[in-house]
Order: sequence, then C-alpha cells, then structure tokens
Amino acid sequence: MPQPSDERAPVTFREWKESLAVAAFTPADKARMTRDILGFLRHCKILHVPASIAGAKTYIESAEAQARSGDRSPRLALRWFFKTAKLQVRQPSARVPPPTALRSRPSGLSSPGGADWRQALVVAVRTRHFLARTETTYLEWAERFARFIAPASPYRATEREVQSFLTDLAVRQRVAPSTQKQALNALVFLMQEALGRQLGSIHFTYARERQRVPTVLSRDECTRLSGDNRLMGELMYGSGLRLMELLRLRVKDLDLARRQLLVRGGKGDKDRATVLPERLVAPLREHVEGLRKIFAADRAAGLPGVWLPESLARKYPRAGERWEWQWVFPSRETSIDPQSGVRRRHHTVDSTFQNNIRAAGTAARIDKRVTPHVLRHSFATHLLEGGADIRTAQELLGHASVETTQIYTHVMQKPGLGVRSPLDTSG
Repeated sequence: MPQPSDERAPVTFREWKESLAVAAFTPADKARMTRDILGFLRHCKILHVPASIAGAKTYIESAEAQARSGDRSPRLALRWFFKTAKLQVRQPSARVPPPTALRSRPSGLSSPGGADWRQALVVAVRTRHFLARTETTYLEWAERFARFIAPASPYRATEREVQSFLTDLAVRQRVAPSTQKQALNALVFLMQEALGRQLGSIHFTYARERQRVPTVLSRDECTRLSGDNRLMGELMYGSGLRLMELLRLRVKDLDLARRQLLVRGGKGDKDRATVLPERLVAPLREHVEGLRKIFAADRAAGLPGVWLPESLARKYPRAGERWEWQWVFPSRETSIDPQSGVRRRHHTVDSTFQNNIRAAGTAARIDKRVTPHVLRHSFATHLLEGGADIRTAQELLGHASVETTQIYTHVMQKPGLGVRSPLDTSG
C-alpha cells in the first residue's frame, strides 16, 4: 500500500471498466463493484475533489457507518480500483504510450513528472494517442494557466479562473481568436479529462476576429529558391503539403508510377492523396535509390528500425526495419528517441528545414517572409489561378471546410472575372 504521504495524491484511472471486465471476479461481483466505484467517483465529482486513497478511506468509513444490515461495504471495490491503478502506473509502456510523432522535445516531456496535475495531463494525453505536438501545446497552456492562478493549484481551479485566463488573453495580451480557441481546448481537456473537474458554462471575452490573407510567392519566386533541402521545398510546393506531412513521408507513400503522393495521418488524423509533380519523378527516384545505402548501413550497424505508430509496432514488431517504412527525408545523424531512450534514425528535424527555407528566401533576394507554409499557400493560390475548382483544391489541401480554402481567392493574381485596375485601362 502507498505510504501515508502519498494517500492524498490524485489517482487517474479512466480505463477501470475495461480492466474490471477482464478481472477474475464473478459477474455479480463485477456488477456490484461497478456500482461502488461509480458511487465513489460521483461523490468526488460532487465535492469537486480528485480521487485519492485518503478520500476513498473517508468515503468507506461514511458508507459503512450508514450501511443497513446486509449491505456490502465498497471497501473491496475501491481497494481493487486503487491497487490496479497503481499497477498501471508501474507499467509506463502500457499506460503511457509513446506519441505518434518523433521530434525533439523539451526536457521533462519524455515521461510524466513534475506536479501531480502535470503528470495527470501527460497520462491523459498519451492514453488517447494524441500527437506529440498536441501534448507539447497542452502542457504549455496548462503551465501558463498554473502560473496565472498561482499559488493556487489547477486542482482547485473552477470555471471562474478559466474565464479570467481566457479573458486576459483577449483583453490584455490581444491574442488571435485561433490562439484563444487553442487555449480553451487545452484547458477544458486539462480540467475535465486529466483532473476530472467538470466545468460549467464558461463566459469570457472573445478575441477580436482579424481577417488575414496569406503570404504567397509568385511562380518565378518559387523556382528561384535553392540551397539545402531544395527537393523537400519543391515537393512541399508541388504537392501542397503541410510541414509535418512532408517530414513524415515514408517510402511506401510515394507512388511514382501513378504520379500520386499519399498523406498518412494528416491534420485530424486523416489520409488523403495529392498530386506528385511530373518534374520531380526522376529526382525522387534518384533520391530514393540513395536512401537504400543509408538503409543498408543502418541494418548492418544493427540499429533499431524507424519509429512506427504504437498499434503497428505491437502488431508488426520488426516492420520498422523494412524498406517501405523508411523515412523519405531521414536525418543525417541518428539520435535518441526521448520517449523510449532508443537510438535510431528519425526524419529531418522541422526546425532544420524551416531555417533552410528562410535562408533560401534570403539568398534568392525575395522581399517576402518565406517559410515552409508559404510554399503551401503558394500551391493553393497557383492551383486556383490555373483553373482548378475550389472543391478539388480543398481535397488536395486536406481542408475540412471549403471556407478555409476560399481565403486563397483573396490573393489570386486576378480574382473574380479577371478584373483590371482602372490605372491599367486609362488612356
């Protein structure tokens, strides 16, 4: 049993029903234990306190004192609940699955650590198989919120503190609506999913909506970009990829014969097919042949295979050593996976590619802000200028809503019906 000093520590065990279903109890006992555990969790919810061993002891004593003759105590059910929860925490490989993206992370994110609320958030995020970027974002917002309400703990926070924080973002910090919405999503997940605190209605001042048009390069400016990672830049522009979609490409996702590129697990964990430029078929074929040497050297060195999503890694443990799963744009050096501690070859780091694209824009003397996402904006705009209908552009870009795609009509070279400036038509 935990030491007394640990008895007030919050316990998160959201899969207890699944664990109880396969436990060695009779169906009647399982039904009774389910009622007892639900009763305790409902009790915690009403009091706005997290589940803990200390709280369970108080609940058991109260239940036994009020029990009628013949009533069973909830002691057995709650003892099983906390004992099984503790065993789950002792097995991080089962309870804290690795994130679905491999990228450099700040120290401390490799495993649950720090304050109790932080540990609960990490476990909740990884149990739901969220992307590493989502975990990082949620942790950053949770830490900002904790600093905002300090010295109080997030465990003590209510919708009032959440409302104040979101209003401060809009009024004092003047963040964009998308930033405020991201903070709202992170805090609702922290409070309700990680800490088990149900929030009521949240009323706050909304950030002011601002209409922004994307930066777009001309076709000539796109072709002038050169330098390191040129092939990556050309593929991002030519296929309209997001940054992480580009970096996570695997050999099997290139269909050179059909001139298609398959995007796996894009935004919203959706798959899609997009165009693969004809002019990149030969360079990509040559690039892939060069990857075979790296692949052979890694196998000869006995390196572990590339990272795979958790479900695939369990089903096919050696699949990461197969050729078709290799990264199209691998990093030059191997590195240690911060999640598992295994040294393997990852894909190119996002910051490296971003820096190279910015340097290429400077070298080409382009007087615009040049980033990887600007290449995607340019793909969408040039696609529509070339006569593609907006629904086709939406599918190729992987936009959930056509309204998102319509923003590119504002930066087309000749929007509408080829409207010309009055200055061009004056005599």
